[in-house]
Amino acid sequence: MDTTRPVVILNNGVQMPVMGFGVFQIPPEQTADAVRNALACGYRLVDTAASYNNERQVGEGIRSSGMGRAEVFVQTKLWISDYGYDSALRAFDRSLRKLGLDYVDLYLLHWPVPSDFAATVASYRALEKLLVDGLVRAIGVFNFSPSHLERLLAEVEHPPAVNQVELHPYYTQPDLREFNAAHGIVTQSWSPICGVYRYFPTDPQKVKNCLEEPVIVDLAAKYAKTPAQVVLRWHLEHGLCPIPKSARPERIAENIDVFDFELTAEEVAAIDVLDTGVRGGPDPELVDTRMFPRRIED
Repeated sequence: MDTTRPVVILNNGVQMPVMGFGVFQIPPEQTADAVRNALACGYRLVDTAASYNNERQVGEGIRSSGMGRAEVFVQTKLWISDYGYDSALRAFDRSLRKLGLDYVDLYLLHWPVPSDFAATVASYRALEKLLVDGLVRAIGVFNFSPSHLERLLAEVEHPPAVNQVELHPYYTQPDLREFNAAHGIVTQSWSPICGVYRYFPTDPQKVKNCLEEPVIVDLAAKYAKTPAQVVLRWHLEHGLCPIPKSARPERIAENIDVFDFELTAEEVAAIDVLDTGVRGGPDPELVDTRMFPRRIED
């Protein structure tokens, strides 16, 4: 396994690993072990969220890994039930307490809430205060479209460093990627190997799986890699920052073993053709506390 782990420089000069380890839908009782395994395999970025209900276990996994705090890039997210300036600051304190950390490397708004964008902006201004106060090293957003970003940028002082979005071969979002790049915003990919179609299938009898696509299977055979590794390499060739998730030790190790081969421009383009233009996850335009009534407990 190649141990080289490249980083990307965010728009405020902070270095962020190009690949992260995601813990979405990993049960709390499995999270600490998964994080510990991931760090042992070479991951240096861990992505969680208040709404994942496993921030405490992420912190446990980091502390038990034997790694120093500065060696691990930790990012978490503000849930929409806590939007608003003061409530966002309180929610951050709760996340920091659960994680058992003194600071967070990257703090994200978990969704835009177009029906109450004023609360979205107020929450982002709270993130700006955390940035200025040194409690977070960088701030960003999740699933913001170009129109959401334009509205936000018109009202805030510090542009997002990262926009984490659903992005995979079935949903490549070229216009959004172009907008992010033009504004110095790094695109981070959630559900990078199309797992969202298994989490939220529109038809359980017809679950899409990009790992079974012939072009990806053929490239895996060519490079003696797995289909998942080919897809993750496709993200890296596009300059994206994927966050694969798994609780299985062998899959955790597999997913980060993608730095010892490259895809050609023609091979990347052949995977691009799989794009359907249809997202697998929720539509950010419709997200609000009625769609997701969940509240975060202490």
